[in-house]
Amino acid sequence: MTTAPRVLLVNDDGIQAEGLGLLERQVRELTDDVWVVAPQQENSGGGHSVSLDKPLRARQIEDRRYSVSGTPADCVLLAYWELMDRPPDLVFSGINHGENLGEDMTYSGTMGAAMEAAILGVPAVAFSQKRVLGQKPDFTSSEVAGPPLLKQLIDLEWAPGQIVNVNYPAQLADDGRPHVTHLGQRKLGTFTPMGGVDGRNIPYYWVKVRYDPGEPKPGTDLHAVADGRVTVTALSMDLTAPRLNEQLRDHLGSTPGAD
Repeated sequence: MTTAPRVLLVNDDGIQAEGLGLLERQVRELTDDVWVVAPQQENSGGGHSVSLDKPLRARQIEDRRYSVSGTPADCVLLAYWELMDRPPDLVFSGINHGENLGEDMTYSGTMGAAMEAAILGVPAVAFSQKRVLGQKPDFTSSEVAGPPLLKQLIDLEWAPGQIVNVNYPAQLADDGRPHVTHLGQRKLGTFTPMGGVDGRNIPYYWVKVRYDPGEPKPGTDLHAVADGRVTVTALSMDLTAPRLNEQLRDHLGSTPGAD
């Protein structure tokens, strides 16, 4: 971009989250046109959900900074349509307290905000920091690798609605240069139910997070982050499966253009 862009910052860990504060400091080194619109509470695992059964409230904290009683996608919607005097040039979501790799995309509130921006035609980048479950996130690799990567991303010639997913490793294995990857897939997904019984002997279930990647394939985000690399993965809102589409055309007797 030839001029300093207008950047909207969103996250799913809440307006007071450490990762959001770090991202804001880094972005303000590159542009002074920064807006922050983030959930007032943590919304991890909320995906691309929007609030249809309750009103939303936006509380102005200071100039160009709002907390919203809704989801990350709600924050993008309110910022775009109501809170900002004109739309942003870019939406940066994160830095999430935990990695968003492989099939995490379908659960991630961080990615949900980026997807909502893409639907509105605004290019978006989701940022996440790998962490050890049960431990406080260590943003050292984000602090080291973030500034040069942000400069490169802001200077990119963006097309409307493009999405990029960035993950910082727990510890950098190199100088922090970005590695372009594709989404990996864990052996059995990310979540499993764990059962128990309460004091009245009534069963209950907790959804347990399991970040076992198995043996991720080289070239995937799972493999690169495990190897200490910063990953950059381009995503698309077009979820069409071309090979299966062709198989269905043959099997169903459809013709191209008749979709």
